[in-house]
Amino acid sequence: MQTHMRQEINEIPEAVARLIDTSGASLAAAGRALRDKDPAFLVSIARGSSDHAATFIKYAIELTAGRPVASIGPSLASIYGAKLSLGGGAAIAISQSGKSPDIVAMAEAATASGALTIALTNTLPSPIATASSHAIDIAAGPELAVAATKSFVNSVAAGLYLLAEWTESDALKAAMQALPGHLEKAVAIDWSAFASEIGEAGSLYMLGRGPALAIASEAALKFKETSNMHAEAYSSAEVLHGPVALVEKHFPVLTFAARDAAEASSAEMADSLIGKGALSFATTELTRTAKTLPFVATGHPLTDALALIVPFYGFVESWSRAKGFNPDAPLALKKVTETR
Repeated sequence: MQTHMRQEINEIPEAVARLIDTSGASLAAAGRALRDKDPAFLVSIARGSSDHAATFIKYAIELTAGRPVASIGPSLASIYGAKLSLGGGAAIAISQSGKSPDIVAMAEAATASGALTIALTNTLPSPIATASSHAIDIAAGPELAVAATKSFVNSVAAGLYLLAEWTESDALKAAMQALPGHLEKAVAIDWSAFASEIGEAGSLYMLGRGPALAIASEAALKFKETSNMHAEAYSSAEVLHGPVALVEKHFPVLTFAARDAAEASSAEMADSLIGKGALSFATTELTRTAKTLPFVATGHPLTDALALIVPFYGFVESWSRAKGFNPDAPLALKKVTETR
């Protein structure tokens, strides 16, 4: 019998198609509001997988809209009571449950300060929706597994759709319409070769650059959540600044590389780690010595990066079961974390 996590991974293409069909109008309205506001900057408010989604959206906005985006700690409002001057900007708050007290408090504070606040949530109505200027239903549907999968993908997809509407990018709009079909192919990709190589490794690195760094961060978290395995995410530009000291013979490294401006340098880094004895894998065909893992090329650098997480989800669900864990119910975690 399939785990809930596996079922939800399989549902990702349908969930993204549903987002486009059912939330397109609200995303268009929020996009128009961003054009009218013309924010000088944006901030993101999120934790966990939602924060990884926010990091992806940050890179996408900076690359496409040319506005700087910063992550702000929700505790600034809920614990410290800090007053931020956000009137010239916009805020994107991401919460699957829509009720994490610190996320809601920071969204309320951002709205009160004059920011245009947009909530991405899987639960409407919810406190985060009430706290925000615009609330977007990410339409992922019920997610029973503790480890987020389709809600992460739909949060990013909602951010990309919002960006396409804001910037009126026909190329990104077309890429979003084509995304469900590409994700169908990504769901079917088999990364069992990676599993057979890393064997009994107790730790590994996930690398990425730009939007793919957010994918690496999400992948590292999923290793910890589902398999009690130590995994750390680093920029492929930063791994040589200290972390490489831990890379020795048979140390696994997985580089997430999209078809974008960082692909060549990411491939070069994956190759260089072979010289240190690493088991180096990468989602690119530009490597010379590192092993290539299969991927789906979507034709757009942003959706290309997002599609990389789907075969990883399939891999880590299978890996978790093979190690004797239940990926649906990690012992130390619960579905909704209500941090204050």
